[in-house]
Amino acid sequence: MKQNVVLQALARLGVSLIAFIMLAAAPALAADKATLNIIGYSEDDAYFAFEQFGEHDGSGGYFSNIYIIDLSTDKWVNGAPYTVDTINDADPEDKLLGQVRTEAMAKAKAKLAELKITSPYTILALNGDGEHGNMKTVNFWTPNCCFQDSTEDVKFTLALKTSPIKDPSDDCKVFAENDQDLVDFSLDFTDPSQDKTTTSTIHDDGGVLPKSRGCTLDYGVYAVVAPSDSYITSRVAIIETWSYGFEGADRRFIVVPIDG
Repeated sequence: MKQNVVLQALARLGVSLIAFIMLAAAPALAADKATLNIIGYSEDDAYFAFEQFGEHDGSGGYFSNIYIIDLSTDKWVNGAPYTVDTINDADPEDKLLGQVRTEAMAKAKAKLAELKITSPYTILALNGDGEHGNMKTVNFWTPNCCFQDSTEDVKFTLALKTSPIKDPSDDCKVFAENDQDLVDFSLDFTDPSQDKTTTSTIHDDGGVLPKSRGCTLDYGVYAVVAPSDSYITSRVAIIETWSYGFEGADRRFIVVPIDG
């Protein structure tokens, strides 16, 4: 699987030395923290769509990015992401967030209809922003159809590991030179549902940090999602990424398909 190319361009490109100084001087200020909106699956469970949206730190302004992923190739579909961003507008805060999100959805509407992305999803696991969940090792089970809060016995596990970036890009060298830890990540999936338990690496950056992801500080498993009509196929892990921003760490999301 080509996990390295999933959802590149989810964070703003690069950061400057000025941003680093601002971050060091004011670590408690509000940062650019995207919110996740899961749109759902296509009718054949071959495509998955989600939106991330929020308010920029620093100069303000709002953004909405809609991603549609071909799960078989682990790539965006042609035309994605569908983005509306006011950061470069004459008045970045002239439009309300609701208007920005509506405009982004209008851009994506035709492709969502073409791919028949109308099917609902089920959240198998979620690390909410207000809970102290384990963001690195997440266990989840398959729901039973007919009993309240009941699952099958088989426990699946996602284990995320981060590794230091040894050769950062020019945009990120300022942080490395100031002993700031920049990391990539790998993701392992343990599946005991067959005759023999298997653990496979379903994503590995391999020591190369995509420039479009920014200068990343950390990652976590935010959620595990499956089609509502089939809990054991087309599952995806939604990974939150944290990169250096203007007033703190900026959060964005990427998707890693679990089932090849």
